[in-house]
Amino acid sequence: MVKAISLLGSTGSIGTQTLDIVTQYPNQFQVVGLAAQQNVELLAQQIREFRPTIVAIGEAQKLPELQAAIADLNPQPILLAGEAGVIEVARYSNASVVMNGIVGCAGLLPTIAAIEAGKDIALANKETLIAGGPIVLPLVHKHGVKLLPVDSEHSAIFQCLQGVPCGRLRRILLTASGGAFRSWPAEKLSTVTVRDALKHPNWSMGRKITVDSATLMNKGLEVIEAHWLFGVDYDQIEIVIHPQSIIHSLIELQDTSVLAQLGWTDMRLPILYALSWPERIYTAWQQLDLVKVGELTFFAPDHQKYPCMQLAYAAGRAGGCMPAVLNAANEQAVALFMEERIQFLDIPCLIERACDRYLAHKCSTPTLDDIIAADRWARQEVMTASENLGQYWKTC
Repeated sequence: MVKAISLLGSTGSIGTQTLDIVTQYPNQFQVVGLAAQQNVELLAQQIREFRPTIVAIGEAQKLPELQAAIADLNPQPILLAGEAGVIEVARYSNASVVMNGIVGCAGLLPTIAAIEAGKDIALANKETLIAGGPIVLPLVHKHGVKLLPVDSEHSAIFQCLQGVPCGRLRRILLTASGGAFRSWPAEKLSTVTVRDALKHPNWSMGRKITVDSATLMNKGLEVIEAHWLFGVDYDQIEIVIHPQSIIHSLIELQDTSVLAQLGWTDMRLPILYALSWPERIYTAWQQLDLVKVGELTFFAPDHQKYPCMQLAYAAGRAGGCMPAVLNAANEQAVALFMEERIQFLDIPCLIERACDRYLAHKCSTPTLDDIIAADRWARQEVMTASENLGQYWKTC
């Protein structure tokens, strides 16, 4: 049977690679819904090629431009705009699975809408669980849907767990490439430019996640996501730097056996696995050649050089709305860095300050409204603090 997909974030890195898979396997997958934030030109091309039934553009003011770009199409898709439009694509009745490739916490409400509509979720939007884990996981169980990870690390863990009896997982080992600055001395990080931070040594990804990789916040966020996805305590999740990015993550079982998933740095593999699970689809993609790889090396992360990892562990252990505050503060700080309004080393400073100041507002059992309010508060807190960085550096 052909699997019907609604794709959120269709013009981003995950979205375009998902559509590449649909093109390669038209007998397995069909796109029925598309949603993108602002890239009208590319979204119009995608509409022409894949002929979805329903489409949304996140920036509502761009709807007339999109309408004009596909005015000659017959039949016309249902065209929607704004956050409400993206949510309608997420819950569209004809889709059986929703691929969420939206960047940032903007992916949370569409994920919730899709779950409540009974859709399986292929989740590339890690912020959904980081900020909304206490809300999302109960909904997944209530509606009996599948939550399938697309991040390469969590896909690796998920693949390794297939066939492992319940309760036999002992430890998760999350591998990290080390990011753009793994070979830089700590004292040189004060000179980092946006261009430097976007030069990932192994992966081709979106701008925001590439900067997260440079600060290693992406790995801290993945720790929180792994906690929710696989039900393990934070003490059972370890980060290991693996420069070759061939082993995408590992699990240790109760008898100390360690299982790993290996592959080239190609996001199409975890995307395909999430869409096709529990099946395995034959591909003609390049096969892994361990002789060509030559060596696999590992070392411990430098927490002094990269404080964001420890900030994420602390936020995860604090629970409640604190992971949402961490995530929102990081999103805002990274956006300011990419706009060249703050320096690279200001990112962890601003995040730490927001988390420290939120302690007074801590809530242990958050509602969705609490999480949204915490997200909004953290963004404003970072914006305010960024205007007075001189005095905050003294206490950072």
